[in-house]
Amino acid sequence: MPSLTLGLLQHACTADPAANFRKTLAQAERAANQGAQIICTQELFRSQYFCQCEDHANFQLAEPIPGPSTEAWQALARRHGVVVVASLFEKRAAGLYHNTAVVIDADGALLGIYRKMHIPDDPLYYEKFYFAPGDTGFRAWPTRYGRIGVLVCWDQWYPEAARLTALQGAEIIFYPTAIGWHPQEKARQGADQQAAWEIVQRSHAIANGCYVAVANRTGLEKPAGGDGIEFWGQSFVAGPGGQILARARADQETTLLVPVDLAEVDLTRTHWPFLRDRRIDAYGDLTKRFVDGPDAGQARPAGSPGKA
Repeated sequence: MPSLTLGLLQHACTADPAANFRKTLAQAERAANQGAQIICTQELFRSQYFCQCEDHANFQLAEPIPGPSTEAWQALARRHGVVVVASLFEKRAAGLYHNTAVVIDADGALLGIYRKMHIPDDPLYYEKFYFAPGDTGFRAWPTRYGRIGVLVCWDQWYPEAARLTALQGAEIIFYPTAIGWHPQEKARQGADQQAAWEIVQRSHAIANGCYVAVANRTGLEKPAGGDGIEFWGQSFVAGPGGQILARARADQETTLLVPVDLAEVDLTRTHWPFLRDRRIDAYGDLTKRFVDGPDAGQARPAGSPGKA
């Protein structure tokens, strides 16, 4: 089935996790009834973005996988015959937590999980306090409607993550996301920040000849007080050539329905054969933290010119 419809769920969250879950499930039901075949939630949809502060009480928001949320999504997937990508706060064991996405096939089967690999630590994004780095590696799953991969938010800045997911055969890479502006920075830097976020992900689509689908939240959240974060919404789907196929507004809850044609993936990859022409024999240094130049550690003869 090369042609299908993606459904991205963009909405605001309140301080009530149960209400957020009901809202997301209802939004997913509407998406399925309107023809969506693969549905993706925003990052950590069950709660407000609690990583704005370091508070041990927030660990109570976590749950096991499989668990209550997984079971509810499996039931929805079976009922509507849809594939679901859902972002959850996983309690793996006592003291061990992950930012995890579950992938559920259209028959309700739990195909697998992806644990967020890149964990940020920035002002109001204190994720290292809560989440251990992922250990699932980069993966793709064959679903009823195509082979999909999942990465999560901060992963979206890393071309290596998108490439390794594409090399697993992903035709669509989904990014559940929670990103926004610090309100005091919006006027001066907001447009550039949002543009950079979109451009880097469109470049992943181009470099890998696949679709990229990004579900972001919207609304102003202040769970830790202060100015909070104004999430910039603008969920979007980019085609294999990097073109924007659809984009949600910044300030509006949206069920973004986007038709895609998976035949375009093979067509693009044969016309722009980036995967064919990769020099895998020359990329070994990508596994290093930093690569010193050929002159590193060597004394330069007296009087010799330096490098600009």
